[in-house]
Amino acid sequence: MKNLKIDINSDVGEGIGNEDQLFPLISSCNIACGGHAGNLETMLSVVRLAKKNNLKIGAHPSFPDRKNFGRKIMKISNINLEKSLKNQIESLKSILNKENIDLNHIKPHGALYNFASNDKETARVIINITKEMKTKLYVPYSSLISKMAIEEGVKTCNELFIDRNYNSNLTLVSRENSNALIESSNEMFTHVHNIINNKIICINKKETNVEFDTLCIHGDNPNVIELLKDLHLKLKKIGIKII
Repeated sequence: MKNLKIDINSDVGEGIGNEDQLFPLISSCNIACGGHAGNLETMLSVVRLAKKNNLKIGAHPSFPDRKNFGRKIMKISNINLEKSLKNQIESLKSILNKENIDLNHIKPHGALYNFASNDKETARVIINITKEMKTKLYVPYSSLISKMAIEEGVKTCNELFIDRNYNSNLTLVSRENSNALIESSNEMFTHVHNIINNKIICINKKETNVEFDTLCIHGDNPNVIELLKDLHLKLKKIGIKII
């Protein structure tokens, strides 16, 4: 395990305003591009700050639903969803092009991320856009969208969350439950240490095997900075770097 390097990403540009503290602690970011949060001004500001911190930059498109912050499944036709997602990603890409930065990946937000993970039609929309953009797709480990993307020749990055607990079927515990979030520094380190050893202890205490390419922590977690600083220290002691 010593000298292992891991990627930690976070969703940003969502109005929290903590990117200046967050970016030195992560290695890739997913920038909100207008669907649930963000506009051209915030995208430009966050892109430049990410560039300064040498982060890999991804688009974080959503159901076009600012009212619910993209956290509710939206009834929308596949055609209109595709149009909205393309517009969102192209808005960010236009800024990246001006800053001479490549789009590293796409990672859907919130309800879209969860719904597309196991809905074939929605997954198809996202996969087609990713192919058109010629980039990578961050996907939940062992999800339908992950399997479909691989079959389509799309490069994927399996993602697991370090501040969320998992059900035995590897879905995230609902935020409506009191045990959905991992809020203790020690619990987070144990969770990450397990993931690095390719396992997750689910809420029913069942051990499940996993694989990962990137790990996510939510940028709107009120204790995200403190949790990440402590995680850096603990990982450094066992020879693991976030890069």
